[in-house]
Amino acid sequence: MHEKLLVLTNKTKKILGIVLKITILLLVVWVLYHKLNNHRNLIEFKRLMHDLGTDTVTITLSVIMFLMFANWFLEAVKWRYLCRYIEPISLWKAVQSVFCGLTWAVFTPNRIGEYGGRVMFLRARKRISGAVAMGVGALAQLVLTSVAGSLSIAWFVNRFFDIGFWAGAGLWLLAGTYAGFFLMLYFNVKWINTWVKYIAFLRKFHRFFEVLTRYTRKELAVIFLNSLARFVIFTSQYCILMLIIIPDIEFLPMLLMVFILFFVQAALPTLDLFDFGVRSVTASYLYEHITDQDIAVMAIASCIWFINLILPAILGSVFVLKINFFGDTNH
Repeated sequence: MHEKLLVLTNKTKKILGIVLKITILLLVVWVLYHKLNNHRNLIEFKRLMHDLGTDTVTITLSVIMFLMFANWFLEAVKWRYLCRYIEPISLWKAVQSVFCGLTWAVFTPNRIGEYGGRVMFLRARKRISGAVAMGVGALAQLVLTSVAGSLSIAWFVNRFFDIGFWAGAGLWLLAGTYAGFFLMLYFNVKWINTWVKYIAFLRKFHRFFEVLTRYTRKELAVIFLNSLARFVIFTSQYCILMLIIIPDIEFLPMLLMVFILFFVQAALPTLDLFDFGVRSVTASYLYEHITDQDIAVMAIASCIWFINLILPAILGSVFVLKINFFGDTNH
């Protein structure tokens, strides 16, 4: 009798798992179709690229696509490195979990679903610790965004708004303090493990946060350098497209505004599917100070959004089929 109940339970889990996978895939297809169909900024980008000539378009988009794959490959390398104290995984498994996470991220605020999609490739009892470890990598990326973004905002306000010397100096000091705090927190990430003990609703999960104490500063530096490489790649994509489509744009202001754009994206809760709105509006406002090509800027922001987030999410839908929701994965 007990064996029959166990078989029934396993059957139910298997059926439920299949239903969940199909639901996720249908949701991805439906939402992507409705959001990408006749997306004006992407259509405008296509027109802008058409005016550049076939060879330029082919080379440019090939480089942008290569950088996209390089970006997510580095993230897979980082994820595998972060898992070393939780559950050793192969590089291929890390790649699958990263792309699967991107699929889940599409319809969750601030890409929180990326955690769920990725840790599903770990054994069930390792998933919460895996999410905490993933948080270390996300923090490294956030530190870079915060440091570059806060300092760039201080530059932006001082350059384009008449706020006076002392207010300007105070803003630089505030930005420097903000950046310094994030750097200090990252390289002392084990502090978070201590703070969790004093937060009532997190206290029961304290044992999962103990993995934070295992990363040495040398290991944190390795993760930070990986994140820096990804930051450089992502920034380069914007720079390449802007320099080709808007060749007369000033390089340094353009670069610093890219940093501000990253900062705003990280600060505002949004869905990846609607992120093109945040990117486009923010980019348009920022770049109107140095160029009148606001439509081109919005088109570029939408193209980067599509190539870096939506296209990988579509590719990652294949790996959703490999998830085992209720037990160990055997892939």
